Amino acid sequence: MNGLSRPGLLALAIGLAVYPAALQAQPAGRITGIGGIFIKSKDPKALRNWYRDVLGISLEKWGGAKLSYDAPGHPPVIVWSAFPSSTDYMAPSTREFMIDFAVDDLDAVVARLKSKGVEILKRDDAGANGKFAWIVDPDGTKIELWEPKSK
Repeated sequence: MNGLSRPGLLALAIGLAVYPAALQAQPAGRITGIGGIFIKSKDPKALRNWYRDVLGISLEKWGGAKLSYDAPGHPPVIVWSAFPSSTDYMAPSTREFMIDFAVDDLDAVVARLKSKGVEILKRDDAGANGKFAWIVDPDGTKIELWEPKSK
């Protein structure tokens, strides 16, 4: 048994159960989260205005937005995921990335978008992780809107 007796294994199991943080301890020098999303645009001013006027994102004086992690109902994590270059998940966008915004009420967001003439590409209210809708911004970036499943 690799040098550990049954009592030794039992002690290790109890120790890990009592102190699970020991499993998660990580050395300094690690990624702690996403610090920003930066997008090239042919018309940055028009794109900023669209995100403000259509999606309702409050812009700062410097032209960008600060989205808070601790907003009520915000999911506790941000997902980062790499897709194969052959994926069509980001279609019809030809950009190499997609932005996913967590929302508190997908029905209200979709209604606002439709009132502003934004085409809803697809909607899925039966997802295992919540409800989703997809749109495209004026620069052709696909945006996923996600209302996390209630706990």
